[in-house]
Amino acid sequence: MDIESKLVDIFRSRSAGPFLFLGSGFSRRYLGLEDWKGLLSKFCVAGKPFEYYLSSANGSYSKVATLLAKDFNEFWWSAPEYSQSVDRYKLKIKDETSALRVEICNYLSTLDQSKAKESEYAEEVKLLANLNVDSVITTNWDMFIEQLFPEYKTYIGQEELLFSNPQEIGEIYKIHGCSTSSDSLVLTDSDYDSFDQKNTYLAAKLITLFVEHPVVFIGYSISDENISSLLKAISGCIGRDNIEQLRKNLIFIQRLSGDEEPNVSDTYLTIDGIQIPLVLVKTNDFLPVYKAIHSTKRKIPARVLRYCKEQLYELVQSSEPEKKICVVDIDEIETKDDVEFLVGVGVAQQEFIGPSPIGYESVNTNDLFEDLLHQEKGYDCEQVLKHVAPRACKSTPNVPVFIYLHKYGITCEQGYKDSEFNLDKVVYRDLKKLRINTYAKPFFRNYRHMDMRQIIEACTPENAAAYIPFLSVDKINIELLHQFLIDNEEKFEYDVSSYASNFRKLAALYDRLRWGW
Repeated sequence: MDIESKLVDIFRSRSAGPFLFLGSGFSRRYLGLEDWKGLLSKFCVAGKPFEYYLSSANGSYSKVATLLAKDFNEFWWSAPEYSQSVDRYKLKIKDETSALRVEICNYLSTLDQSKAKESEYAEEVKLLANLNVDSVITTNWDMFIEQLFPEYKTYIGQEELLFSNPQEIGEIYKIHGCSTSSDSLVLTDSDYDSFDQKNTYLAAKLITLFVEHPVVFIGYSISDENISSLLKAISGCIGRDNIEQLRKNLIFIQRLSGDEEPNVSDTYLTIDGIQIPLVLVKTNDFLPVYKAIHSTKRKIPARVLRYCKEQLYELVQSSEPEKKICVVDIDEIETKDDVEFLVGVGVAQQEFIGPSPIGYESVNTNDLFEDLLHQEKGYDCEQVLKHVAPRACKSTPNVPVFIYLHKYGITCEQGYKDSEFNLDKVVYRDLKKLRINTYAKPFFRNYRHMDMRQIIEACTPENAAAYIPFLSVDKINIELLHQFLIDNEEKFEYDVSSYASNFRKLAALYDRLRWGW
C-alpha cells in the first residue's frame, strides 16, 4: 500500500479532521527561508562572525540571539543602511533586543507566496492552497501560512491562545509569535525560558486537540526540542497509562536520507522514559501527504464551521439567546454575525433549480457558470431569466444573469425595470458585496499597487480570486479575468475546492462587468 492510501486509512479512521503542525523546514522548503544559523548570520553586521557568538553561547542558538541582539542594537542606531528603520521604529524600541526583532520581521515580510509559486514545489503549493484542514499550529514567524489559509483566524503567541476561546477549527496558532508583531517573537534565551514556564498550560489547552485529531508534523525533525517539550507536557497531562490514546494521531513527515525508499512505519519517540507512539512517513515528495488530507476534507469550509461554533458558544453563554432560525447562503457567510442561529449547515443540493418547461428542469447554477465561460449551451434566455435564474437566486446571489439579459436585449437599468424579470437580488447587488472582508487587510497591505496580471502571477489562484474584486473596475482586464476563470473552472465545485465561493463571486463579477451596465 502506498503512502497516500495508508494516510487516507488513518485519517478516515479518526472522528475529527487533521491539523497541521508546521516548523521551520516548511518555510525553508517553500520560501527558501534560512535555518536558525542562516537567519541569525544575516544580522551579524557589527564586525563579529556568527561563530564568535556560537562559541560564546556554548552552542545555544537562543543565547546567540541574546548576545547578537546586544551588538546589533549598538550598530542599528547609527548605521546608514538602517536610518529609515530607525526613523520609523524608534518609538517601538523597548530594550536591546527590539532592533533585532524589528529587522527580522522586516526581512520576513519580503517572503511571500510568490516565492513559493516559483519554487520547485509549485505543485505542492497548489494543493496546499486548497486544503481544508481543521487548523494549523506553527512555531514559524513568517506569513506564508496565513497566505495559504487567509480565511483562518490567527492567534499570536501563548498568551493570546491561553486567554481566548479557540474553536479548534479554521484557526492558526502561532505559538512562537509572528512577524506582524516583533515583540511576540520567541527569540532569545529569556523568551524560551518564559515559553517553557507556560508550556504546561499550553499543553492543557491543546490536549483535546492531540487526542481527537490526527496531527501532521511537517518541517520538524523528530528530535526537535520545541516538539519534544510540548509532547512531554502533553504526555504529562494525559498520564503514562493513557499515552496509547495518541496512537495514529501523531504523524511525522520526514525527508529521506541516503538511499532510503519512501515508506510509512509505526515507531515510538522516547521522552523522559515515556514512549510516545507515532507514525513516521519518509518521503521527499509531499504530494501524496497533501492528497491524502485533501481526500478526507470536509464539504463545509473550515471558516464557516468556526463561525457556527463561535455563535453556538455565544448562544450557550447568553442568558437571553435570540430565538431565530434562518437559512444563510454559504457563499455569503463572512463573519460569525452572519450566522444568526444554527440548527444545521450544509452545501445545498443544486441539481434541480428550475421548475419550468421541459428541458430546463435540470439546468442548475453550475450549468449557468459553464455557459457564462464557454457560451456553448444555447439556452433560451427567456426561460433562464423567467425560471432557472429566479429559483437559483433564492439560494445565492452568485448567479450569472447579465449575460442572458444582454442576449435578450436588455442592456440598461431602464430596460430591466421595464421587463417582467425578477432578479433584483443580482441586478442591484452592490459590487462591494463581492469582496470578502477577511482579505481586505492583506490586499491593501501587499497588493493594492499591483495590477491584475501581477496579482495572478504572485498569488495562489485561491488568493487571487479573492483579491481581484478589490481592484477598481478600470484595473480589471476583462479578457484576462475570463481566462483566469476558465483556467480554474474546476474550483467552482464545492466538492473540489474549499474556496468555491471565492471563484463563484469572481464569476459573478465577470458577468456584471462583461455583460452588465
